[in-house]
Amino acid sequence: MRRHKMRSALTILGVIIGVAAVIAMTEIGEGSKAAIGKTIASMGAHKIPIFPAAANNNGVSQGAGTFQTLKPGDVDAIARHCPAVTVVVPLVWSQAQVGYGTRNWSPQRLTGTAPDYLVTRDWDLEEGACFSDADVSSSSAVCLIGTTVKRELFADESPIGKIIRIRSVPFHVVGLLGSRGADMTGQDQDDVIIAPWTTIKFRINGLGGGAAKSGAPTPSGSYSTHNLYPAPTALYPQVSAARLINRPQPAGQMSIDMIQAKAANTEQVPIAIKQIASVLRERHHLADGDADDFKILDMTEVARTSARTAELMGALLLVVAAISLAVGGVGIMNIMLVSVTERTREIGLRMAVGARRHHILRQFLLEAFLLCLAGGTLGIAVGRGTSVLVREIQHWPTEMSVPAILISVMVAGAVGIIFGFYPAWKASRLDPIEALRHE
Repeated sequence: MRRHKMRSALTILGVIIGVAAVIAMTEIGEGSKAAIGKTIASMGAHKIPIFPAAANNNGVSQGAGTFQTLKPGDVDAIARHCPAVTVVVPLVWSQAQVGYGTRNWSPQRLTGTAPDYLVTRDWDLEEGACFSDADVSSSSAVCLIGTTVKRELFADESPIGKIIRIRSVPFHVVGLLGSRGADMTGQDQDDVIIAPWTTIKFRINGLGGGAAKSGAPTPSGSYSTHNLYPAPTALYPQVSAARLINRPQPAGQMSIDMIQAKAANTEQVPIAIKQIASVLRERHHLADGDADDFKILDMTEVARTSARTAELMGALLLVVAAISLAVGGVGIMNIMLVSVTERTREIGLRMAVGARRHHILRQFLLEAFLLCLAGGTLGIAVGRGTSVLVREIQHWPTEMSVPAILISVMVAGAVGIIFGFYPAWKASRLDPIEALRHE
């Protein structure tokens, strides 16, 4: 090995490339898997959405949400009696034009919720702070806005502390949400305004949520079929909108559009769903034969599909790296066969002075093993360096894999033994007399 330094170096080079490829591919694959896991979690792998169920009238489905069966008290009950649920919040939706100065914008959705909503979405704030539970209790006109709303209303100006108007109600912007981009359905997640759910329910939707979610109530002077057939006079006078804003109805008597819970991890989601269903059926006084008046969605299939995709990608990368390592092993076999041919006289001389076949076999196996071990050690350094460069230059996620390093060293040694066995066996089978005559 010392006498043929260049040949030894080129032999080692094949193993270095193979081991480096295994380590680099494994770390990139693990990093990608972790990144995909975080992305799926942020999109809802651990989320448990709960909607009102579809109502039936004489066998005809009226569609989901026909009756608002979910109450704020259901949220409190789930939080108290469902150990598998880590966070649970109510949701109320609306849609309205938003104005600031001379600019205006119509976001995709106004979301009314509680402060822990950001926890259920793993959503960070880019600037400012979230509203508090006290703001929810007092129906304070404060809000968080997405980056799309910020761009349309404020351009390059900071929105924190500014006042925007939603249906003539002034809202203080207290936080700017971090950018999320589009979701799996192509919807812009940044085109959103988030406020306390009581504020959206009472001060935006108005009349305890009786107004249409998609806009303001129809003015009394506008054309409507109700003007053709006036309703009978109400037995009790209607409460004015101003009074409802100043003195909203008790939250416990109100309905909400949706409940969103979050489990600790994907494995806890089925358990959490069972616990939530049990609590809601008890609260809604449903008998054993009654159908659920709510619908719980299981989002874990999204996580399972993505996990399978990540595992397939990692397996593909490992196959490519294994091919590289196999090519390095073939190179070692080729070099060792050449070495046996060149050293035929040396082998014959050793056997003539008393060396046994197992001594010759062990000698050539040891040489092949040392070459692969040296290549594996250097390959670890090259593979780790490649992984770091990919992370720093290309900004791809990578994660160090200690098992991959240990396996690479063991595989390198095994490659040396496996691919070096035939040349060593061939050398041990040489006839000493013929070997001494070899020129």
